[in-house]
Amino acid sequence: MNKIEEAQIILKDLGLPKSQQNEMSAVTLLALCNIKETDKWENAEKISLGVSKGIMKFSADNYDRNYAPNTRETFRRFVLHQFVQARIADYNPDIPDLPVNSPRAHYGISKEALEVIKTFGTKNWKANSKEFRASIGDLSKKYAKRKAVDRVPVTLPNGKTLKLSPGKHNEVQAAIVEQFLPEFAKGSELLYLGDTETKDLFADKKTLAEIGIPIDQHSKLPDVVLYHREKNWLYLIEAVTSHGPVSPKRMHELEELLEKCDAGKIYVTAFPDFSEFKKWSKKIAWETEIWICEMPSHMIHFNGDRFMGPR
Repeated sequence: MNKIEEAQIILKDLGLPKSQQNEMSAVTLLALCNIKETDKWENAEKISLGVSKGIMKFSADNYDRNYAPNTRETFRRFVLHQFVQARIADYNPDIPDLPVNSPRAHYGISKEALEVIKTFGTKNWKANSKEFRASIGDLSKKYAKRKAVDRVPVTLPNGKTLKLSPGKHNEVQAAIVEQFLPEFAKGSELLYLGDTETKDLFADKKTLAEIGIPIDQHSKLPDVVLYHREKNWLYLIEAVTSHGPVSPKRMHELEELLEKCDAGKIYVTAFPDFSEFKKWSKKIAWETEIWICEMPSHMIHFNGDRFMGPR
């Protein structure tokens, strides 16, 4: 019996459904345990790997399984997502507050699964794997609780609280709602708030439709949209930690998207700190506003004869 076949047995005995007992799942387990064909399971170890340059490369180098680059999403959606749910693997174990869409996203075998897997082929395997399956429910609750602690709370203008997924990007978004809004957009309503996990976490679809904003194109909206009803001003705010600011190209995209909205448009790029702002300063469009979290009571205006007014 080769290692891929053994890995498939391990996944079955650990309680993974049949759809996660296939060859792709098996090589993923082997990669996360750093087990090559001649290695013993007792020597399994935890290593953190990304998908393309980690798991897929490992399977090609050690098991001659060459997967096309476009299958990396299949690994994420149909193998690793289920591994995390079943407590076989941890998501971003080395940097738990990484944003969901970070290029540094990685996976590692969970401590609980590793201890059991190392006993495969011994007289203790059957009892250990059975105990692991029985404990998955409790472990999942503990894992969910840990993840919940890491989430970013944000208090909306109406007093309600939302929980954003962990990461610096969402920390900036929370600061926009809790600090920028009362300081520079007082009296505004929150119409839209995205999230790295749930793109349209909060959307006031009724008001968006009333003022002519397409509600079926959330993926094109900026991270935060505020609306001052009395002034008829629309604040279009991008939170920047890894992706770009309101550039001339981005402004043109938004102007096209909002061509049926007659509200005055104010374009704002929000940064976590001054160093992040300096990295992107050459790409910021003129006649837009800059807000920096570490200096929340100040704004930077990129040229022009007005400040904080609509175009």
